Amino acid sequence: MAYNFSFTSSIVRYLQTIERVRQTVHLTILPPVIAEQLRQQAYIRSTHYSTRIEGNRLTLKETEQVIQQGRLFPGRERDVGEVKRYYKSLQQVEKWVEGKQKITEARIRKIHALLYKGSRAKPTPYRDGQNVIREASGEIVYMPPEAEDVPGLMAELVGWIHQSQADLPVPVIAGIAHYQFVTIHPFYDGNGRSARTLTTWLLYQGGYDLGKFYALEEFYAKDLEGYYRALVTHPNHNYYFGRVEADLTPWLDYFLRGMSVVFERVSEEVETHSKGKPVDENLELLRPLDHRARRILSLFARQDFIKSSDVANLLAISTRQARELLSKWAAQGWLVVADPSRRGRKYRLAGEYKRVI
Repeated sequence: MAYNFSFTSSIVRYLQTIERVRQTVHLTILPPVIAEQLRQQAYIRSTHYSTRIEGNRLTLKETEQVIQQGRLFPGRERDVGEVKRYYKSLQQVEKWVEGKQKITEARIRKIHALLYKGSRAKPTPYRDGQNVIREASGEIVYMPPEAEDVPGLMAELVGWIHQSQADLPVPVIAGIAHYQFVTIHPFYDGNGRSARTLTTWLLYQGGYDLGKFYALEEFYAKDLEGYYRALVTHPNHNYYFGRVEADLTPWLDYFLRGMSVVFERVSEEVETHSKGKPVDENLELLRPLDHRARRILSLFARQDFIKSSDVANLLAISTRQARELLSKWAAQGWLVVADPSRRGRKYRLAGEYKRVI
């Protein structure tokens, strides 16, 4: 499958900005507590704004309360459920990226099931009928491809994602995948949320996680009319009469502009937290540690000991994987076994790393 688009001067400029910010943030080491706060707030904003696009009624503050405190809002159980599931889907994406799991159709269908029904749901099958998108007035906005064509189109999209990684910048691949996913419209509902989750997955997997400090969904939600307008790449509402061969340059321009704007905001925020501060020799201790280890360091800001369950919850991994990581980190010397018992094994920070916290 070949997609029709051009590398315009503005698209090249956005890509240069994205790459510059990516390198700057990558080279900046923040104290673990601050980094984890930025990451958690970005996940909350992603969850809030992506579900808000689809009509969720919870405010940003209420979304934060649901995620961090488990708060329930009587009468808005559906909204609370949507928020919990979207947040869980981001954790699942992070887990797959950590495990170097490839993007597959089965995992895409699993993400949709997670977004709609929860972690125990089986992968959602593709729609088996037509799903016309209409205005409130009944006017047809978009008629996606017939159900019988969906499996082939999805297989083609996933194949293109893998084949194009050697030839195209990751942000371009993510933008095209976002567009093509909502164009195929493989499920009866939830295609927007699934597309935005897939976009995040592609960017994280391709090394554009930016510390996981950003929320692209916020850009779309605050410019909803522009977001939907950019996705309309051809005046004909029928997939088979224009959309399939449409020029995606205007959409990519919008997508990459949004990405560059959001990335620059992150750069400014990271600079604010590091600006004017002397180089802290203690932070040099963090350089050999990967981002997972740095995230775990943040736990010691509020507790003296950690267990495998703490690591599993924060990193969205199994307790077995958490135990393996803890053993590895203890061998590296920045964790010390405080309680060696099999069932209640606990770890504390090595002395010099306490200064970092």
